[in-house]
Amino acid sequence: MKYLTLLLLLHVSIFAKDVTVKQLFNVQTIKVKSINAAQSQTYYGYVKEDDSTVYDVTPRFDGYIEELKANKSYMYVQKGTLLATVYSPEVLRAKEEYLSIFSFTKKFPNKAMLESAKERLTLLGVNAKEIEMIEKEGKTSRTTNIYAPSSGYVYEKNVVKGSAFSTKQTLFKIVNLSNVWVEVAIYPQDLDLVSKMNEFTISSPAGDFKAKKELLYPKLSAKDAPFTLRVSVQNPKGKLLSGMYVSVSADMKKENYLTLPSTAVIFKNGKYYVFVKGDFEGEYTPRVIEAKEIDAHSYRVKGLQNGDEVVNNALFMMDSDAQINGLY
Repeated sequence: MKYLTLLLLLHVSIFAKDVTVKQLFNVQTIKVKSINAAQSQTYYGYVKEDDSTVYDVTPRFDGYIEELKANKSYMYVQKGTLLATVYSPEVLRAKEEYLSIFSFTKKFPNKAMLESAKERLTLLGVNAKEIEMIEKEGKTSRTTNIYAPSSGYVYEKNVVKGSAFSTKQTLFKIVNLSNVWVEVAIYPQDLDLVSKMNEFTISSPAGDFKAKKELLYPKLSAKDAPFTLRVSVQNPKGKLLSGMYVSVSADMKKENYLTLPSTAVIFKNGKYYVFVKGDFEGEYTPRVIEAKEIDAHSYRVKGLQNGDEVVNNALFMMDSDAQINGLY
C-alpha cells in the first residue's frame, strides 16, 4: 500500500553553517463518529394556490352587467357575497315561465310540470333564494344576481359595468387561500431521501407552518431539470400568499450513521477523499469514500469504520503531496 509521509523541510543556514530540520505543519486528526440522529434537509419553493380552492364564476346564459359589486381585482369576498347584478333575456323568460306554471299548479296541481320549470332555472344558475322570492311575492325581477361560490380573493375580474357577456365566459376567478400548495424543487439525487419524508416545516416571512407531502410530479422541469414536490399547507388566516418564496425543511426518523466535519473531506474529480492515519507515525493514505452533506460544516460518510482516524486540517497540502507522489 502506498503511504503519504509528512514533508520535512531541510533549512540550511549559510551564516550559522548548521542544518536544522523543521516539520512543515502539524497534522491534526479526528476520529470518525457514529451518531444516532434525525437527518434534516432543507429545500426551497414557491407558494401556489390549491387547484381545488379555485372557482370560476361562469354564467350559463348570455347577458349584460347591470351593477358590479366585485369591481376591484384582488378584493376579498365572503361566500354568498353579491358579485354582480345582470340582465339576461333568457333567464327572464325562464322566470316568467316558472311563475306562470307555479300559479297554474296552485289550481291544477302538477308536480312534474312545476319541478321541470324549477329545474330549468336551477340549471341556468338562478339562486335558490331568488326562486323562493318568485313563489313568495308572485312576481319576477328583470335582473338576476350572481353570488360568490366561495370566500376568497378575486384573482380575475373580466367585466366592467355595462359589459355584455356570453355563455361559458369566465366573469370572475375566486381563489380561497385557506389551504395552499408549496411547489418544491427536488433534484434527482435527493429522490430517495424525499421518499422517506412525509411531514415538512414551511419557513416564510409570515411565520412557520406545518405541511404534508401530497405528490411528486411525474415530470421534470424543462428549465433546469429538477423534479417538483408538492406539499399541502393549512393557511386559515391567509398569511401565505401566492408566489411567496419559502424554505421547506424535513426531519427523517432517527438512525445511526457516521459523520466527519467538512474540513476532513476533499472533493476531487467527482469523488470524495479522506486521508486515513497509517500504522506508523506520519503515514497517511488517501481513501475514496461516499459522502453526503448534512449541513455547511459536516458530512454523512460511508466507507470508513467508527473510530477510524483521519486528517482534519491542512488537507490541501496533503492533497498536493499525494499528487506529487502519484498516490491518486
